Formats: sequence, C-alpha cells, structure tokens
Amino acid sequence: MTHVERPGTDPGHGTALWSSAAWRQGAVSWLDERLAEAGTERTGEVTQPHLRPWGTVLRAPTTRGPVWLKAPGPDTAFEVGLYRLLLRVAPERIPPPIAVDVERGWVLLPDGGTPLGDRVDGAALADALVTALPEYGRLQRDLMPYVEDLPPIGVTDMRAAVMPRRFDEAAHAVGKYVERYGDTSDREAHRRVTAMRATFVSWSERLAAASVPPSLDHNDLHPWNILVTGTAPTRRVRFHDWGDSVVAHPFASMLVALGFLHLQLGLAPDDPAILRARDAYLGVFGDLAPHAELVEELELACRVGKIARTLVWERSIRVQGHARASEFARAPLDSFASLAADSWLALGA
Repeated sequence: MTHVERPGTDPGHGTALWSSAAWRQGAVSWLDERLAEAGTERTGEVTQPHLRPWGTVLRAPTTRGPVWLKAPGPDTAFEVGLYRLLLRVAPERIPPPIAVDVERGWVLLPDGGTPLGDRVDGAALADALVTALPEYGRLQRDLMPYVEDLPPIGVTDMRAAVMPRRFDEAAHAVGKYVERYGDTSDREAHRRVTAMRATFVSWSERLAAASVPPSLDHNDLHPWNILVTGTAPTRRVRFHDWGDSVVAHPFASMLVALGFLHLQLGLAPDDPAILRARDAYLGVFGDLAPHAELVEELELACRVGKIARTLVWERSIRVQGHARASEFARAPLDSFASLAADSWLALGA
C-alpha cells in the first residue's frame, strides 16, 4: 500500500542542503521506514547518483530490487503530487510510488525498468517508439477527464488560450539573457522570433479550436524517460521524470519524442521512420478526428509547444542563477529561436 503524507511547508532545498549529512540521514531514515511499511528491506548502501540545483535522487538496493527517492526543488515539487494522481488514474503506465510525502516533497519509486535509450539505438530506436508512443497516448487519454485537477497540483497551464501570454513571458525572459550575454546573432534571433507574435497568436487560436482536448504534456519525452520491462508479448512500458510536464495540447509531447529522432538520427520530418512513430501515436486519437486533421494538429501543437519548452528551460536555468557558464544557459534562447525554423520538429534544445 502506498504511504501518503499531507501537504505542508517547504523545508528547504538546493545542493548545499541535499548534500549535507543531516539531510541525507533524514532522507535515508524516511526511506527505510517506508520500505519497512511496504514489507521490503534495504540490502546495501544508499547512493546519490543525481545532485542538481533543481533536485536530487537517492538510490538504494532492496530485497525487491533498486528503489529511488526523488526530491525535487520547489519549482518542480508538483511532480510529487502528480504521481499521486497518476497512481490513481493510470497506475499501469508509471512506476507505482511506494511512498509519497508532499510535505517534504519526496517520492519513493521502485525500479521501473530499463530506459528505452539504453536498450536500443539507431533505427531500432525509431521502431521501438512505434510500440512505446501509443502507450503514452493512452496515458494522456486517461488523464483528459482530470485535466482541471492538474493546475491546482502545480502543473503549469500551457493550454492554447494562455499561450500568447506565455509567448510574452518567454520573449521577456530570453531578452534578459540576450541583453546580458548575447552577441549580434543572438539579438537578431530574439528580434526575429519576437516579431512573429501575431503569427504565434494565430497558431494558438487555431490550436484552441482543435478536436483533441488538452491533457498532460510530459515536455521531455526522450528515450531515457521511457522505461521498458520484459519482451513481447508481455513487454510493459512506463513513463517517469514528470518534473517538466505542463498542461497543454497532448500532441506537444511529440516535439521531444519525435524531435529526438530528428536531432540525434538526422531524420527529416517526412522520413518514414518518423511517420511510422507519429502515426502509431495518432492512432490512439483516431476516434476524435480524421487522420489528416490530427497530423495538422500535431504539427501546430509542436510549434506552439516550443514556447513551453523555452519557459521550462528558463525555470531550470533560473535556479542556477542564469550563469553564463551553466551547461544549459543557452537552452531557453535556442528553444525560443527554433520557433522561426521552417520545421515544426526543430527542437532547439
């Protein structure tokens, strides 16, 4: 049975806290207590494989395999509450949490399988997405009746009606970075996209009238956030790492899922491998509109979704203080600039 604790105040966050002996001792004690309640025992040392300004993860071996304690920062702490909703609505499509503590902002997860990106690569990866993406689409359909529950949890609203305002927010945030660190090329990229506002508003209005209703957009659906266990016909696909997710047109998720194939494998948007994965995903929504209309909505959602990517990146960089030397400092600018690309699938970052 999943252990759930009630919301409260944020006790603090950040790499200094998460790397301290006191924090780790408290986290390990909580982990051990929750494992005991679940009838599981830790069998080895707790490690900390991920420590970032926006969150940390602890890993522990147990009698039932490895488990993971995730502690996101306040900007993405909604992920903890989101897991509670996903466990209720689509439990077979996520690693089911062992425990959730909304007060501390912690979630304890079992091992959900091998990341798809570690199992296959190249052309085999494109083929694997043909199987995985329909499972993700079914999760999104499961969530559609609960879409109004997502903003109160803390999931940012990126539905089409609010996207003109989000465009202005992105233009302002990227403009501050360009003013401080950008060169002539960066300033021109910012100017060019900012001048597209009327076009973007038109895209948003068309998307607001789409046949497919809003749902959850993972917003970072790359192959390492898709977990797989077993082999056909008993293969199971699950999805994790929801800290970048937003409420949006569901098809916006394909910006990363298919954009990864475009970026990493050099496949054109009309490459048969991309079209097979796209159409397998769209098949889940085939009762809502004709295929040609769904394709148009998908391309439009991915264009509009580039602003959501920009703002999610900007949130992550803001946690790091917008340092120029940050590994991802240019990511918001690159995502914003990709809006001017000819291709709906140009990812930017």
